[in-house]
Amino acid sequence: MEKELKALKTLADCQAFHAKYLGKSGEITKQLQGLKDIEPSKRATRGAELNILRRETEEKLFKIQHDIEAAEANAKLMNDPLIDVTNPLTYTARPSGPGVTPGGLHPITQVIREVEEIFAGMGFIIEDGPEIATEYECFDALNCPQEHPARDMQDTFWLSDGRCLRTQTSAWQNHMMKKYGPEFRAICPGRVFRNEALDARHENTFFQCEGMMIGKDISIANLIYFMKAALTAVFKKDINIRLRPGYFPFVEPGFELDASCVFCKSGEHCPVCKSSGWVEFCGCGMIHPNVLREGGIDPTKYQGFAFGFGITRLAMLKYDLNDCRWFNSGNLEFLQGGTK
Repeated sequence: MEKELKALKTLADCQAFHAKYLGKSGEITKQLQGLKDIEPSKRATRGAELNILRRETEEKLFKIQHDIEAAEANAKLMNDPLIDVTNPLTYTARPSGPGVTPGGLHPITQVIREVEEIFAGMGFIIEDGPEIATEYECFDALNCPQEHPARDMQDTFWLSDGRCLRTQTSAWQNHMMKKYGPEFRAICPGRVFRNEALDARHENTFFQCEGMMIGKDISIANLIYFMKAALTAVFKKDINIRLRPGYFPFVEPGFELDASCVFCKSGEHCPVCKSSGWVEFCGCGMIHPNVLREGGIDPTKYQGFAFGFGITRLAMLKYDLNDCRWFNSGNLEFLQGGTK
């Protein structure tokens, strides 16, 4: 298998390798499915070995895919007759020199990259989905069929062909389950769209990060661990979390996850958490059996958790902002870290 990994040269090669070893009919998947036929005393050890093999193989394959995509993008730029990579004006917004400020990454991009790095370090695959979704992906596959009242919770931008601008990154859940099979962990950050009335807390275009982990014996304890670890890494300080009952059609049970306020100081009034000590952070829960079935996963054998948090809200907390509209304003003073 290691020789085959080293021999992968194109994205098509990577897809073929994934189908051969990690897909629904892949060799590793078949061995995992065949654990039921192994002697009970050896089943746990063999299962742990196969899960480690699967995870390590996924991580190696993801890195190879990333390197191939980067190489293809660089080759395209090098061969583009309209781009001169030797000319500084090609890749900088302005000429360099005294008093000239170079360009930089948008705050949202910085937070997304930080979140990806944190979750990748915990063994999560980084996925990316299209911003235009089918009705099935955005609703039906998430236990929200036509006429379900929960559809009214999201004001949707519909296109003339029956598709829609995705209202949540959860629209990529079904694809990830069908792509990776019954045991995996992945996140999918990206832009989402809602027909919202704009104010300091609501935008029609914002960013979310979907996450899910599926396997055997996955529980709410796993969800709590990973969310606490991720938030602690983002804010560089110990963050406590708590769960409150909440309704989302694609999880059961469902929760609202609160994080301990990062701004509170002893004896002071805090406008962010209203002196409660907690900030509402995201919705989460154990994946609904209907959602697992739609993804081709047997809910009697596998369980999983899912969460979806706002990258925009996370950035507001991280940079101590009180208005989400700054991120889409194009205000250069704000983007360069100046006063608002």
